[in-house]
Amino acid sequence: MASAIRLLSIDAIQNAASGHPGMPLGMADVAAVLFSKFLRFSVQNPNWINRDRLVMSNGHGSMLIYSILHLLGYISVDDIKKFRQLHSITPGHPEYGCTPGIEATTGPLGQGLGCAVGMAIAERMLAQRFGGDLIDHYTYVMAGDSRCCVVCFFLVI
Repeated sequence: MASAIRLLSIDAIQNAASGHPGMPLGMADVAAVLFSKFLRFSVQNPNWINRDRLVMSNGHGSMLIYSILHLLGYISVDDIKKFRQLHSITPGHPEYGCTPGIEATTGPLGQGLGCAVGMAIAERMLAQRFGGDLIDHYTYVMAGDSRCCVVCFFLVI
């Protein structure tokens, strides 16, 4: 899966003549493990209430998530080919409500981290109100310092 993520990402970035290849190349292995071993989600029901959430705080690396969403069946290869084009569902930065499987709109570095913390707090409040057997999902966030490292962690509040 990681090799496919890298190839799809580089091809789309090259085709668009625009984009950030560093994150898709560097985080492909982490993302592949996260999606194959940890995240709970439903391609048939992208808005499933108890799905785990992944927020990409460093949204400029959006081809990472778009490649994964394509490999999982959320979006088509034609959507990938329209990366960074006006009115496509694969804009340069992920946009909530535009692309199935995107949990938050991110652009400015760090924005997604605050958003993910808010989502995690809301999840715990829902679990307390309706019971942990009904609401027991996690929020994961990919965040970077914009220069040298990217980290992925999940929030437990």
